[in-house]
Amino acid sequence: MCLYTYDNDTTDDDSGSGPAPEPEPEPEEQVPAGPLYVPVRPAPAHAAALRLFRTAPGPRTAVAFTCPGLLAVALGPEASWIVLSESALRALAEPLGVTRLTLDPVLCLPPVRTTADESAGAPHGTSRPAARAA
Repeated sequence: MCLYTYDNDTTDDDSGSGPAPEPEPEPEEQVPAGPLYVPVRPAPAHAAALRLFRTAPGPRTAVAFTCPGLLAVALGPEASWIVLSESALRALAEPLGVTRLTLDPVLCLPPVRTTADESAGAPHGTSRPAARAA
């Protein structure tokens, strides 16, 4: 429901000549997002698993980006990703109980400190790289 009049709305004094212009979508109406760049993590058997995140209040959310550059800025240039449609992403997240989708998030916090980090004396908000086998 629209409560405002826009400049391109028709009025009673229109001449009526020609077809009526297409109405612009309301701000609440969802439009397809196009291809989405979705962060993934490695999984067994050379597969990829959807990475899920949490919003500030706590609910889990699927995250997607509208271009690889935004993904690299938020998660780092080494982050793995795949291209999915919005419907495919929602279909993957729904069985996991995730119904929220966040597009182009701008705030990503550092990883949560683990008990191993605490015992090793790592400062809060830092993560330690995993040891590599020689």
